[in-house]
Amino acid sequence: MSKDSVIQQLITAFRCLPGVGPKSAQRMTFFLLQRDRPGGQYLAQSLVTAMSKVGNCKRCRTLSEREVCAVCEDRKRDVSLLCVVEGPADMAAIEHGTGYRGQFFVLGGHLSPLDGVGPAELGVELLEQRLAENEITEVILATGSTVEGQATAHYISELVYEKGIRVTRIAQGVPLGGELEFVDSGTLDHAIGERQSME
Repeated sequence: MSKDSVIQQLITAFRCLPGVGPKSAQRMTFFLLQRDRPGGQYLAQSLVTAMSKVGNCKRCRTLSEREVCAVCEDRKRDVSLLCVVEGPADMAAIEHGTGYRGQFFVLGGHLSPLDGVGPAELGVELLEQRLAENEITEVILATGSTVEGQATAHYISELVYEKGIRVTRIAQGVPLGGELEFVDSGTLDHAIGERQSME
């Protein structure tokens, strides 16, 4: 199979997805071409539609087909709470996995100077505009526990603190139902250091 063939181009296209290596891309390509051509057509149409119609919400920066997403438009949500997350997947996890009913702000990543990601790329200017609206009384930082996620949380916490708004960070440590013997030492150390009173 030549590297310029249509089949090879499709294999290469699948490799743009995270976690998809050459073998997985080849398997998906052959599956669609041999067993599910209608599924391949549907996938192609859905990709074209999504790429042309999905943008970012102008208030929270999550992925949205409309200028303002459904979460930001929901008048039943608590406008005094703003949860800052790294990406739309984090927002979805909190939205569907918790009872949180406040607003969100999606950074679209984390600070990473080596990769050229600074405050401007994370929409910090828009975040400052949201904070200036004087509706928010607490900002919840829900960035990852990676070094970059921690640095991002620290940077934003200073920004929020300067505006006199309460800033909190989501708890991190031992997962619910987790066995201590299987938890890594870094997580355990953090859990011990951030222990809370039982009173």
